[in-house]
Amino acid sequence: MVKPDPKYKVALLWAGDEASRRTLELEQTRLSGVADALRRVGIAAEPAVYGDEFAAAVREQLLRADGVLVWVDPIVNGRDRTVLDALLREVADAGVVVSAHPEVIRKMGTKEVLFDTRTMSWGCDTRLYRTLQSLREELPLSLAEGQPRVLKQYRGNGGSGVWKVERVTNTRVKVRHAQRGSVEEVLPLDEFLLRCERYFAGSGRMIDQPYQPRLPDGMIRCYLVRDRVAGFGEQLINALFPAPPGAAPADAPQPGPRLYYPPTRVDFQAIKTRLEAEWVPQLCRTLLLDSSSLPVIWDADFLYGPRTPAGEDTYVLCEINVSAVLPFPDEALEPLALEMLARLTSRQRPLRCAPSPP
Repeated sequence: MVKPDPKYKVALLWAGDEASRRTLELEQTRLSGVADALRRVGIAAEPAVYGDEFAAAVREQLLRADGVLVWVDPIVNGRDRTVLDALLREVADAGVVVSAHPEVIRKMGTKEVLFDTRTMSWGCDTRLYRTLQSLREELPLSLAEGQPRVLKQYRGNGGSGVWKVERVTNTRVKVRHAQRGSVEEVLPLDEFLLRCERYFAGSGRMIDQPYQPRLPDGMIRCYLVRDRVAGFGEQLINALFPAPPGAAPADAPQPGPRLYYPPTRVDFQAIKTRLEAEWVPQLCRTLLLDSSSLPVIWDADFLYGPRTPAGEDTYVLCEINVSAVLPFPDEALEPLALEMLARLTSRQRPLRCAPSPP
């Protein structure tokens, strides 16, 4: 098959150091499949390794490109995306197509989206703590209702800042961090609150949701290109999976692999239909987003909620990921490339939303 001559140039951006920026080829990375898919639709792909220390050089590179697809986690080794997001805003204003505008990420790619969309049918009893003081005052009341809760920091990845919390007494709690290798602990509530202090630095905050008892049934990850499901992931054992009945808490299994499936998986068609026909349009209306501003690729994680009286499954949104969606099913490669081509052809910037309040 003869590949078309490239009409556009797109940078594939990920975090790294200056040495890899000078020497690394796309064929040596996990983005090689993305590069091939882009080339098949007439888009030349080039690597754009990013670091805050050489952001100026990356800026010049992006301003020479037609678009940029970005894979940088919100927090890496204690560093956030502040410098990068400012750079992406600048190049977007200059007409470069950015796969997910930082303003869109702020609206839908942080844990606060769980609170903002709590009244949707994917929502649940979700609470927001904007300050450490509000956490101190309100969390004991939440725990006193008798059900375990899951606290999540505003922005993070890899289970960092995600805690299952359960009341033991008025002054003691049972907690488990969702980071790989963590075990259950019983400790004073005040000590746990001190651990949470760092999550309120800057504009930080925490979200509080009920623990879902059907978590052992697994988690479904839906991969979307713009507003259409392009594949699925399934993880049967995740970070807060409980220990078997009668076993010690330390015997809880560690997270298992995520398995990938095409968008045609039969038993996931109900959640696919709800996402495309109901939830994504509601999300856009709630967050004041136009569908054209949705990220080129993003994903939404769902846990199983309580079954209906008729025995049908319900689903509870666990989080939305936008910053660094990788890996994903191979079936998403062609839709991703075609969506990027459509945006380049129309030169329609991905930002069409009202700014969020600070």
